[in-house]
Amino acid sequence: MGRGHMDRVGPVCQHARMRSTRHSVQANGITQSVRVAGPPDGVPVLLIHGNVSSSAFWEPLLRRLPEMLRVVAPDLRGYGDTATAPVDATRGLADFADDVSALLDAPGLFAPGAGPVVVGHSLGGGVAMRLLVDHPERVAGLLLEAPVSPYGFGGTRDLDGTPTTPDFAGTGGGTANPDFVARLAAQDRGEEGPTSPRNVLRAAYVADPASLGEAEELLLDSMLTTATGDDNYPGTAITSAHWPGTAAGERGVLNALAPAWFRVADELVAVSAKPPVTWVRGDADVIVSDTSLFDLAYLGSLGAVPGWPGAADCPPQPMVGSDPGGAGPVRGRRRDVPGGGAARLRSQPAPGTAGRVRRGVAGAGRGARRGLTRRRRRASVPGLRPRARPGPQAGAESDGRREISHGVSTT
Repeated sequence: MGRGHMDRVGPVCQHARMRSTRHSVQANGITQSVRVAGPPDGVPVLLIHGNVSSSAFWEPLLRRLPEMLRVVAPDLRGYGDTATAPVDATRGLADFADDVSALLDAPGLFAPGAGPVVVGHSLGGGVAMRLLVDHPERVAGLLLEAPVSPYGFGGTRDLDGTPTTPDFAGTGGGTANPDFVARLAAQDRGEEGPTSPRNVLRAAYVADPASLGEAEELLLDSMLTTATGDDNYPGTAITSAHWPGTAAGERGVLNALAPAWFRVADELVAVSAKPPVTWVRGDADVIVSDTSLFDLAYLGSLGAVPGWPGAADCPPQPMVGSDPGGAGPVRGRRRDVPGGGAARLRSQPAPGTAGRVRRGVAGAGRGARRGLTRRRRRASVPGLRPRARPGPQAGAESDGRREISHGVSTT
């Protein structure tokens, strides 16, 4: 919510009252770790974190929320203290969405039958979209902060999500920087080199590293809980005949975000009764951006990835225009936050940004209480031509990573 991909984290204000407790919940066949705050009968709010993070990234915001909310913030599978269960990328983000939906009726979290306002950041925004598609009757509203495009991350050329290549080359597990992955696995807390998790946090998650303040260690701890490997982050890769030589595999997180498997735009349009949707982004975001430093097509245009075939064949993905709050398939309210750089993981808001998001959540909660739900208030849905979803082509699941070493994908 700041200029970067995350909220700015500052000292907790004296009047803040929200405090979370940790719960361990058996749901959807795995043990999930969940932060819970607020009264059981409060307005229900579900917070879904982004990639290479955990529910701990919500703590600085949570401490500023009004106590009339009932907040539930799970660690997704493979993050935080939730079980390291495998991610089937061929289901898009459905593994995550199924885990989260199972929490809606878990004892002790929400009131029976609750339909929460769902807040999703980055990857969590995509999970929230999937949750809406699968369970529209359980979603009172969506607040999406720098969400992945409903056409997936990378590999598309226009606002209709047209593939740049038949196999969406340049997306998936092969786009991750192997040194960054190795440093995550090694629990590296150092400052040496641009691919150290600490420096990625400072450079990509926020616009102003000084805004991290005392929360830097909390957020770094959260990043280092990321389970690495073929079944989790970043996942497998296949070779592609198209530049840059890699495409999405069938296992792991970055593949689950790739447009070969995650394309929910048509399904969002098909939801007959939509809740209010608000989309928030920082204007200095380097991840969810039309000039994303995590999109290999844009890096190629800068000369950072050799062999780029040019804008006619492989343009950068227009992420902002295809978002759910802009000119994309489901229109709602969009707020571009000045001085905000919504880095792919949420940490600190730029000055005044936490208040904007806090008011957005609280406002959505008040709307839910007043009955401003799917039946009373709908996002406008312009026509969208359905498109077939090309699947990834067969190929060796490891060679796809060759020569891709410039980006640090944390989408």
